[in-house]
Formats: sequence, structure tokens, C-alpha cells
Amino acid sequence: MERNQDVITFTTEDGEEAKFHVIEETRINGTDYLLVLDDFEEEEQEALILKDVSAEGEQEAVYEIVEDERELKAVADLFGELLEDTEFIL
Repeated sequence: MERNQDVITFTTEDGEEAKFHVIEETRINGTDYLLVLDDFEEEEQEALILKDVSAEGEQEAVYEIVEDERELKAVADLFGELLEDTEFIL
């Protein structure tokens, strides 16, 4: 399986830009999730799972970091299956 190494840029609430590398994406029960890394250059990278919380009809996607423990575990387990040869710290 090839890894998606697209870079996406988010604008934070305070107007700053944050860049992430998209490793994988999936859809669960109609919700889109992204597995992203904060920095490809570092030896130890931090992975985050982002959830699309856009309202229907919005032109740009709105993502939040998944913080609910149960949801995070379920989505992380799925990403773990999709990327079984890769180890990430969530």
C-alpha cells in the first residue's frame, strides 16, 4: 500500500498556518478521518487523527483533532490495520 504524502495546510483560530503530512484517510459511518504527521523531518513524529466536522454545503473542509477516547481508539485501530507496518504515537 502506498502512503499518501500530501501536505495540507490548516489555518488555526488565531490565524496561524499549520502544515501536516497526510498519511492515510478513511471514512467511517459517513465521517471522514485523516491520519496526519506534524513533521516528516523529525526522527520521532507525532501522529494526529483529524475528523471532518464540516457542515453540509461548506466549501472548505473543517477538521478537529479527535479527542474522545473511545472514538480515537476505534479510528486508530482501523488506521493501524491499514498501515500495519508503521508505528505511530497518538
